[in-house]
Amino acid sequence: MLSRTRDAWRRFAEGRPAVAEFVVFTLISQGMTVLQLALMPVLKWVFGTTPLVDTAFQVLPVNTNADGSTFFVFDYAAGALPAGGGGLAYFLAVQVTLAIAQIINFFLQRTVTFKSDGDVWRAAAWYAFAYVVITFAAAWLQGFYKDPIYRWMIDRWDSTGETGADVVTMIINALISFVVFFPILKIIFRKAPADDADDPGTPRTDAPTPAGAGAR
Repeated sequence: MLSRTRDAWRRFAEGRPAVAEFVVFTLISQGMTVLQLALMPVLKWVFGTTPLVDTAFQVLPVNTNADGSTFFVFDYAAGALPAGGGGLAYFLAVQVTLAIAQIINFFLQRTVTFKSDGDVWRAAAWYAFAYVVITFAAAWLQGFYKDPIYRWMIDRWDSTGETGADVVTMIINALISFVVFFPILKIIFRKAPADDADDPGTPRTDAPTPAGAGAR
């Protein structure tokens, strides 16, 4: 049964390589989402037991909210949720969770999904750059939905609602990464060019001597 499934997948991947790549990319991405959902509550609790929860982390002011307060790209006001913004403790819980997942994701996507044999350091540099850009974009978007989600869920289900809000916000982050990363990884994880010997335009040195040709 397993061998038949493996053979069927190999035939599918050979016939539709782009679709197969996307399927594998999706499966690995879902696995990383599950990992983040498991890590986030644990790290949030760990950092939440430290004084960092009462240390505000509000940087990069870019606009003004409707109530006149400043809109920060990274907006983690001091104090536990929902009264506060989780402080530096919440910021670190989110970023450490994402960093762990993305490091694992980098190696799995490179070797399993795209089977890249290019320069790993060059790919890692571009991946890190893309990760930073996506992190800033996700943080900016979180400024719109984090507070309403936590307030709504905690008001109704208390601590259970807080855990549920952790899950919802992490899923949103994962969806943003999923949508943006696939086309980026297609570029980053390109395969190295074939050797000249495999190039159809390169003359072969071992070609047979045409019939009738002899030494002059």
